[in-house]
Amino acid sequence: MADAERAEAGVPDGLERLWTPHRMTYIVGEMRGEVCPFCEAPKHPDADHHVVARGEHVYALLNLYPYNPGHLLVCPYRHVADYTELDDAETIELAAFTAKAMRVVRHTSSPHGFNIGMNQGSVAGAGIAAHLHQHVVPRWGGDANFMAVIAQTKVLPQLLGDTRDLLAKGWSEIR
Repeated sequence: MADAERAEAGVPDGLERLWTPHRMTYIVGEMRGEVCPFCEAPKHPDADHHVVARGEHVYALLNLYPYNPGHLLVCPYRHVADYTELDDAETIELAAFTAKAMRVVRHTSSPHGFNIGMNQGSVAGAGIAAHLHQHVVPRWGGDANFMAVIAQTKVLPQLLGDTRDLLAKGWSEIR
């Protein structure tokens, strides 16, 4: 097989690839200057945009493309790109919402651990780099099972709407 033929998409070349075509929505959207989904979500009913809870300065919503069930994002209402741009009140509430998100997910789903973090800038992996958001990802032993390794498929046992309802109810029950 000629080198030019090997370069075709889908032809094995010894490299493992993770295809994430859904991310083009973010890439193309940011390049075209479309409305920011994190600015838009709080303008609508919570269930329509998977908003779990609202605070004075930040809110929590489900990630539309979750790594695991219950993958939450904590976002400031204000459109800022960098953590250093948050004011003190936003920083405090973002931290408090992150901690509460962990308590709520523990209460509703009993994860074994969490990944928590922010990707600052598109080169750092931020799909929506223009609007800061903190990831709260519940983890279970074995959650990266054979389906993801062998079949390149992530198994999510619950619909986003059902997950949102469960977490929103838990948010009102947990301090």
